[in-house]
Amino acid sequence: MGDQMQFIVEKLNQEPFRKNYNLITFDSLESMQLLQLLSDVLGEIDPKHVVDIREELPEQTAKRMLTFLGILKYKPPGSVSDLSAFRQGLVTGSKPVIHPVLHWLLQRTNELKKRAYLSRFLVRLEVPAEFLQDDTVADIYRQYEELMEAFKNLHKECEQIKISGLSTAEIRRDISAMEEEKDQLVKRVERLKKRVETVQNHQRMLEITRQLRLEKEREESLAQQKQEQKNQLFHAKQRLQRAQLQLKEMHCAVVDAKPESLMKKLEDEMNFNSYLVTAKIPRELESKKNSVYFLQKVVAEPAMSQSDLSVLEVKINEVNAEMNQLIEKRMMKDEPVDSKFSIYRQQASIISRKKEAKAEELQAAKEEMSRAERQMLQKTSQAHELEGSDVLKGDEFKHYVNKLRSKSTFYKKKRLEIAEITAEYGILQRTEELLKQRHEALQQQLQAMEDKKGISGYSYTQEELERVSAVKSEMDEMKGRTLDNMSEMVKKLNAMVAEKKASLAPVIKELRPLRQKCQELTQERDEKKIQYDSCAAGLESNRSALEQEVKGLLEECVQEESTYRYINCMKRNLEVQLQRAKEEMKAYISPDPQERRRAMREQYTRMILEQENLGKKLREKQKVVRESHGPNMKQIKMWQDFEQLMECKRECFLKQQNQTPIGQVIQEGGKDRLVL
Repeated sequence: MGDQMQFIVEKLNQEPFRKNYNLITFDSLESMQLLQLLSDVLGEIDPKHVVDIREELPEQTAKRMLTFLGILKYKPPGSVSDLSAFRQGLVTGSKPVIHPVLHWLLQRTNELKKRAYLSRFLVRLEVPAEFLQDDTVADIYRQYEELMEAFKNLHKECEQIKISGLSTAEIRRDISAMEEEKDQLVKRVERLKKRVETVQNHQRMLEITRQLRLEKEREESLAQQKQEQKNQLFHAKQRLQRAQLQLKEMHCAVVDAKPESLMKKLEDEMNFNSYLVTAKIPRELESKKNSVYFLQKVVAEPAMSQSDLSVLEVKINEVNAEMNQLIEKRMMKDEPVDSKFSIYRQQASIISRKKEAKAEELQAAKEEMSRAERQMLQKTSQAHELEGSDVLKGDEFKHYVNKLRSKSTFYKKKRLEIAEITAEYGILQRTEELLKQRHEALQQQLQAMEDKKGISGYSYTQEELERVSAVKSEMDEMKGRTLDNMSEMVKKLNAMVAEKKASLAPVIKELRPLRQKCQELTQERDEKKIQYDSCAAGLESNRSALEQEVKGLLEECVQEESTYRYINCMKRNLEVQLQRAKEEMKAYISPDPQERRRAMREQYTRMILEQENLGKKLREKQKVVRESHGPNMKQIKMWQDFEQLMECKRECFLKQQNQTPIGQVIQEGGKDRLVL
């Protein structure tokens, strides 16, 4: 409890609460203050719960908190009776109830914020069934469910994107780099357009190059279609060979086999398949369903803390102890009939296990046979494709093996040479990439230095010179300028180049030591990186070894602790049984009759006497019933006959009364009566 309060106080003193509590002030808070503090923590998780509880009724406050805690999947400790006590404690602001809730909420604030956010959209609205009979309401509710499912899918995609590691900063950097590359490509395209515009018939040449590109793309697509058709033809040939092989096997089986053997084979296969369908596969399916059910149940459960796990471990240990006790009691009983049945049960279980093992072996053998058949079909197809598909024999086979060995050695040598060339090619390719990167970096540095020195455009001057020379040659050919003008232009251009070279000479001299220094720093950085990698690998190996050792020690500690708890429980049970035996012996030996009456032996003796007296009375009653059974049955028969006789008389009287005409005068006992 002290650690719990310390944790709560530390969290409340941090952002965003800033309560400045200590253990004494926190422990001295009244019930209303505790409820307000709990409401503030719930308000931090969900802003809807930022409420002043003085403006609410206590029932409303308790209902609001209980509903929100149910959404957050908080489980109060204890049974159903403890739940009622928890509700009462939440209404009254009891410390034993509020403190665990605060500890649970502050432990997983971020997770609960996410759960509260999802509860706004995923907690279903309860609509009565009679309202859903209306078509409009049913359509709206169906749309509501569809939107809820869409929200679930979008939230899952968002979480996956967050987990994948893509950040907006990286995307922005990539976009900026792509824009820079786009600008560079646009500049290059513009320069190339300027160069091409000076060429005669450049539009026609562009059209021809476009047609060439389209034809190349068409050629690639046709080559791809040709390769796909070759693959389809190869697969069709393989299927044909498999079908022919199966047909040949079936012919051989029909020719060599007898009806009895075929029937026996079919019966065995049918028995095996029926065993798989009726026994093995349903059992495996049931086990898979159980495992899936338990996994779904585990997934549906909320996240468990270490305290919950410890409570579950204690319950598991108690149940295991009870199971062991029951097993011991059952083994102590002397039941010879059950022992005989147990032998038969053991034999039946052994036979069933053997049957299952053989069925699995048979299934594995069938799978292996099918794999071997597929490999054989592949090998036969390869043999048919190669030359000399006939099977070699004798000296020809030896000669073929020697030739194959010589070819294999030659192939291994060439393969080693190819591997060395490939490795060297990879190194050269990597060197080329590094040199290109360094060249680009130096070009950028050179441009920056040119801008800094005020001589920007020197690197661009060479391209301008080439363009000027091309223009110059074309102009000479087209207009036929004189040699004097050409010499003057050349002199001017040479002077300009000389000036540019003279202005760039000091910059190039300054750049050389910088290049050398850059190489030295790069070499030093590579050496330091190698040292760092080796040190990090050593530390990582040491850390993993220590983690494995700590894990083993923790498992051993848990095992020893469970053994200790089991032994302690057994000891307590034995002590209780021993104490009961001592009390029983003491009561039985005691001279006091009242004390002896309390003994279990005396109680059971009295109960036996009472049951014996009750049995005597019941036997006497049974004897009286047996003696009076015959006369009673006769009396019942007589009464039944008398009842039938009276019923017959009543029916005769009714018939006679119905047959008498109305108005007939009947004389009875000397008196005249009119029958109406």
